[in-house]
Amino acid sequence: MSTSLTAADLRRVEDLLTPIDAHLHRSYPGETGTRQPVHTVYVPGDRYTAGVAPSWAEQAMETTERAGGLSAVIGAAAVPTQIREAVEAQVRDKLAREPIEDLRIDFEDGYGDRGDTEDDDVVTAARGLGRDQAAGTAPPYVGIRFKSLEGPTRTRGLRTLDLFITALAENGELPSGLMLTLPKVMAPEQVAAMAQVCDRLEQIHRLPARRLRFEIQVETPQAILGADGRATVARMIHAGEGRVSGLHFGTYDYSTALGVAAAYQSMEHPVADYAKAVMQAAAADTGVRLSDGSTNIMPVGGAEDVHAAWSLHARLVRRSLERGYYQGWDMHPAQLPSRFAATYAFYRADFPVSAERLRTYLTGAKGAVLDEPATARALAGFLQRGLDCGAISTTELTDRAGLSPTELEQVHRGHMCRKDGP
Repeated sequence: MSTSLTAADLRRVEDLLTPIDAHLHRSYPGETGTRQPVHTVYVPGDRYTAGVAPSWAEQAMETTERAGGLSAVIGAAAVPTQIREAVEAQVRDKLAREPIEDLRIDFEDGYGDRGDTEDDDVVTAARGLGRDQAAGTAPPYVGIRFKSLEGPTRTRGLRTLDLFITALAENGELPSGLMLTLPKVMAPEQVAAMAQVCDRLEQIHRLPARRLRFEIQVETPQAILGADGRATVARMIHAGEGRVSGLHFGTYDYSTALGVAAAYQSMEHPVADYAKAVMQAAAADTGVRLSDGSTNIMPVGGAEDVHAAWSLHARLVRRSLERGYYQGWDMHPAQLPSRFAATYAFYRADFPVSAERLRTYLTGAKGAVLDEPATARALAGFLQRGLDCGAISTTELTDRAGLSPTELEQVHRGHMCRKDGP
């Protein structure tokens, strides 16, 4: 068959688009394929001691037993009847086995300004973390939130970061799941400066290149919309030169900056939803993870108050999951049961249908839903997250979807197609 475009025409297209191909490949590498924790727990720096995860689990169960047991949590979380027994058993196991997935030792808002006392608290926390690591009681992800790089707190924040990394390095290897959290970011230049600091710390402590990565806390309007009308958060991701690992939404700082009255500040306020939608678009295909914020209603007091707080927390967790925010903040031990109940219910309720749709797509069989390759990747991503957090077992995955965990990951990353597909 004859064509009209000449070799010179095609060469001009290649010359125009080859640099763009390189830019897109570098800036949008896609999913990392690694586990994302379902939550981040914040503990003030002066209160962190070795064994904090088992301690939180114990406190969670004490509150739970006083308020009616895990069945009361399951009820407050509105877990569907047909999966209640399974979810309750999984929550019980999770609290005994891995009560905290991601822990942040906080030297920012949860700690305050303590002057030179902060030096001692940072080193003490780093040593406590070292003991947790040695004892095998540390959460799989753990790290530090230090003060921001704004002028008034910059020196203190960098000193705390330096002390923490130095103490960990002197104690041996850094935790494999080390997380660093940079708060109150307002400009891409602050992200670039943080990337430079990480590079220098790697050189000093002879760490592998890009060993240190960090999360950006999005809690200022300037992080969403800059004076130039551009989405600042998108520029921040790329200013980190591949070191930005996540975007965490700060519900209350952000809402306050926009003038929302305290009584109406919430993860589900329209201003919060707008900011998180912008974050979601900015992070798409970059490999940068998203985390929702927290609720300030704690499960404390009498049983009725605890149940109401569990119900609110579980509903907000479910809402975030439905909107593609698979991580959030927990600020109190008694939020752990409602976090896990809502998370496991989310995955278990939709697991049978999602697994069957993926199996149908991959085998080329006819089904009630005509799924496309992108949807197949979404189905695989859903199952992968359920597997990572423990809501779905490997046996269940194989039985229902006909896939091993390795094959599931291949589908999620777009490396495995349907049998009758290209």
